[in-house]
Parts: sequence; structure tokens; C-alpha cells
Amino acid sequence: MPETPDIFRVTSRAGAEDLIASVLSGMRELEATLGAETAQVRVGRIRDGLASEAKKGELAARYLRGLEAVKANAVALARFAPEAVDGLRAAHAGFGRTVEENRIVLATARAVSEGLIKSLSEEITRASRPMTYGPATGLGRSAPAAAPLVVSRSL
Repeated sequence: MPETPDIFRVTSRAGAEDLIASVLSGMRELEATLGAETAQVRVGRIRDGLASEAKKGELAARYLRGLEAVKANAVALARFAPEAVDGLRAAHAGFGRTVEENRIVLATARAVSEGLIKSLSEEITRASRPMTYGPATGLGRSAPAAAPLVVSRSL
């Protein structure tokens, strides 16, 4: 059975404030990374935008561990630092909007990329089909042999 990490236990006001400050710090770092990624992808710099995937993964894992600690200490946090909990909730709502914006931008970039590749493939396929005489095709010309499709990965 795998070992589970020990979750920090809040026993004082200072501990509650430290835990919430730590979670907020991780959230802000992750939010800044997501914002930078969103800005880069939005202007078409996909490679630059996705360059910090490892950092984003580490920050997300840190943030999730922090949220687990907050959930495990929910009663103590509400007792020792209710105003800090309210601040965390508000910050989390703003963070959710940043995550949603990032998700939309990445989904749009993916859809545009897929559409471009599909259109290019259809155009190459259409150009390589021989044109012959027949009921559905009419009189046409034969197309030259299709050249291979080359995709540049250095966008």
C-alpha cells in the first residue's frame, strides 16, 4: 500500500494564516504562468506558450496539495482565520476565470491547427485526383502525381 504524505495540521491562528498564505502564493505563481501561456498562444506563439509545461505541472501539483491541506483543515481554518478563508475563496474564483480563459485559448488554438491541417490535406488530395470523363466528373485533365506533404514544426 503506498504511503500517503502527512498533511499539515492547523492548531493556531498563525498556522492557519501560514497555510492560506502558502496556498495563495502557489495559486498566484500558477496564475501568472497560465496568464503568460495564454498570452503567447493567443498571439500565435504556441511553442513559446507551451515551453513552461514542466513548471506549470509542478505549480499545479503544489497548488492541489495546498488545497488538500485546506480541505483537511477546513474546520480549524474557519475557526482561526475566517477572513483569510474568505480571501482564499475570492482569489480562487479569480483563478478559476484565468484557468477557463487558458482552456478556451488552448482549445481554440487546437481547433484552428486541426482545421488548417485538414484543409491542407483535402486540398492536396483534391489536386492529386485524376480528372476523367464520366457522368459525375465531366471532361477534365489528369493531375500530376501528388508531392509529399511537409509540415513545419517551427512555428
